[in-house]
Amino acid sequence: MATAANALVFPSYTFGARLVNSSARRRSIKLSTFTLLPLHSICCKLPSTAAMQAPRPVAAKDIPHKIDENSTDEYDSQAKLLQEFSKAPSIDKAWILKSDSADCSRAFFSISQTNLVANKKRKLILSAHIVKSDNQSIDFQWSPFPVEMEGVSAIVPSPSGSKLLLVRNMEDESPTQLEIWHSAHLEKAIQIPRSVHGSLFVDGWFEGISWNHEETHIAYVAEEPAPSKLVFDDSGFKRESFNKDCGTWNGQGNWEEDWGETYSKKRRPTLFVLQISSGEVQIVKGVSNSLSVGQVVWAPLVSSASEKFLVFVGWPSENGPQRTARKLGIKYCYNRPCALYAIRAPVKTNELEDFAEPIILTSNLSSAFFPKFSPDGKYLVFLSANNAVNSGAHWTTNSLQRMDWPADGKPDSSANISCVVPVVMCPKDDSFPGLYCSHFLPYPWLSDGYTTILSSTWRSTEAILSINILSGKVSRISSTDTIYSWNVLSLDGDNILAVSSSPIDPPNLKYGFYTSHTEQSSWGWLDVSCPVAECSDKVRSLLASNQCSILKIPVRNSSETLSEGARRPFEAIFISHSSCESKETWQENKKDDVRSPLIVIIHGGPHSVFSTTYAKSVAFLSSLGYNLLLVNYRGSLGFGEEALQSLPGKIGSQDVSDVLAALDYVSVRGLVDGSRVAVLGGSHGGFLATHLVGQAPNRFVAAAVRNPVCNLSLMVGTSDIPDWCYVEAYGKEGKQLFSEAPTAEDLSHFYSKSPISHISKVKTPILFLLGAKDLRVPVSNGLQYARALRERGVEVKVIVFPDDVHAIERPQSDFESFLNIGVWFNKYCKP
Repeated sequence: MATAANALVFPSYTFGARLVNSSARRRSIKLSTFTLLPLHSICCKLPSTAAMQAPRPVAAKDIPHKIDENSTDEYDSQAKLLQEFSKAPSIDKAWILKSDSADCSRAFFSISQTNLVANKKRKLILSAHIVKSDNQSIDFQWSPFPVEMEGVSAIVPSPSGSKLLLVRNMEDESPTQLEIWHSAHLEKAIQIPRSVHGSLFVDGWFEGISWNHEETHIAYVAEEPAPSKLVFDDSGFKRESFNKDCGTWNGQGNWEEDWGETYSKKRRPTLFVLQISSGEVQIVKGVSNSLSVGQVVWAPLVSSASEKFLVFVGWPSENGPQRTARKLGIKYCYNRPCALYAIRAPVKTNELEDFAEPIILTSNLSSAFFPKFSPDGKYLVFLSANNAVNSGAHWTTNSLQRMDWPADGKPDSSANISCVVPVVMCPKDDSFPGLYCSHFLPYPWLSDGYTTILSSTWRSTEAILSINILSGKVSRISSTDTIYSWNVLSLDGDNILAVSSSPIDPPNLKYGFYTSHTEQSSWGWLDVSCPVAECSDKVRSLLASNQCSILKIPVRNSSETLSEGARRPFEAIFISHSSCESKETWQENKKDDVRSPLIVIIHGGPHSVFSTTYAKSVAFLSSLGYNLLLVNYRGSLGFGEEALQSLPGKIGSQDVSDVLAALDYVSVRGLVDGSRVAVLGGSHGGFLATHLVGQAPNRFVAAAVRNPVCNLSLMVGTSDIPDWCYVEAYGKEGKQLFSEAPTAEDLSHFYSKSPISHISKVKTPILFLLGAKDLRVPVSNGLQYARALRERGVEVKVIVFPDDVHAIERPQSDFESFLNIGVWFNKYCKP
């Protein structure tokens, strides 16, 4: 299913990364305490108890579903263990602000911590002063306590770092509140009623909050105001406005298309500009109602007298080959056509009502997003997912494009566009596999003005890249010789703040610096002692007994009809309790029969990927004593475009074969107990899990699936992305075949591709975890399959989370989900 792998199988547990064997370990790093005033002065609530206090333990009696008496102790012990992993905070974002001293800078970190009792995540801010003596040592002076940002939806520093915008989106119909903080005081608090606009978009996709260069205006994207509706009372229709105290009620009004999963209650994303001094909010006029906007940035200002322009991404409502007015689901879907636009910003208080239509800047591209201007204002760089739009696959290899921005500052639809980093079709060996970037930093530039820093998937890892936008040179600047994944958090001038981790190593903060020598230049990395990176001794002890490696799995039955990329080996991440590096160890394991049972874990998408980033849910399952096999079958991100495009049209066969090949690879080498294998997957991973228990019914003793795709012929009429069914079932031609009214032949084809076509052979006990508000794979898909299994006498357990969507990521639901997975697997293949 179109989704990010970690959002489905391991929601909210995507961390940064950590490097081992670094020469930087020998360098000294001091940890001291320092209090920063500005953030402590913000009117936010300090936690009433210890700032990083863990949620209370969840006992077996608190689990709402009926528990077999024999399972009570199992629930109790696993709940306590899962709590150890859940309570650790995680770093979500970081900002480094300018300082008067070249040797000192200010940083603050956005941190989240699960609050199971309140069923939400606490948002905290932790501050630090960074003192640089030289490239051999760095001193992070941490504030003694974090500050809880209660009710804060977004935090956006100004370009100079002297001001801070806090966004407070209210859950009810209360006004949205924007707060401007300066130094140690609140400069401005602005209440914006729902009649002006709804909540601001802060989701990372439509999200666009941008300060102008003078820090006098802020452009942002928010929900358009709700349309007026008919009003009724007990005597009939009323012409007066709605007054809930007078026995009246609003009619429902016309139903409108939305952007699907997670956006069903959101109105059209619309562009607004706030003038800070007056508190006035203006809608940016001229944008068509058929266009949804996002990712707005201010264009460079040539002179104070020149017009000011905004650049934004626009998604048209029309989709499909017939260009019908149907908004298809956009979450995780880069195959939705979009373009860059420029429009004049309303920044004058006495401005007349005239306006101009936006200028389309990328008319020759079917996809353009994440716009960023170079520091000198000469270039506008952006990502493009042309291959996704053209093929219909929901996520493919991106390209990086560069537009020459006009010297007079006025947008030009004919401006020259050059491809900086093209799509990589078939990477050689372990060379650069192409761009798979899901976000840019707010300011991604080194001091030379043409080198940008970003994170991207590199096969089964995440890597930090530097890209020269003039020459197109791509360099991997994070470590290359380890299993660790890296994510960039922020830039400190020409230095980099990042996190590094592996499946068996919790996130570790890193500080990178560039070193230039006579013979070669390279990046060095220092370990930074960080209070957020701390986890309990019990967790570290459990993780210390594990080994992790990346396996290269040969393709079975490789045919010359396949592309070269599709014939190359794919990868799987293997987490074990004993070394898997010597045949002697394998043979010893076989002899003593000490091999652990295995959980095969399959990501969703299918065009997503498992990386070696630390995930709490993976760490929890491995701590139960299981070996884990995370399979990046052909079609996954990070391996080049040919391998990815080999899967559409072959789902249910090629991907199933790859998973079985990976399972055979570890089984024949004696790394696992082949008689005790379980399978876990969500969305398309659930599609594969249910396919596997049908096509290979003797291989798996238990299965667990989260919102699985079980019947494409049912899903095509109920999902927010019916086009996905066509593309993945038919291949590229499915994009042209897509119709809201599938033919009988289509429905038959969908059924033949689905796990339900193999249901008569299934005998594996299956746990179903379903979100009742899932629009991507509606709950009916899993329920139909589960009921059909019960009809055939197969053991089934179904848990439905009434308020969860596709990801099942609300804290209590996520906790209960993985607790039940652990108990379910222990019932059939306990280590």
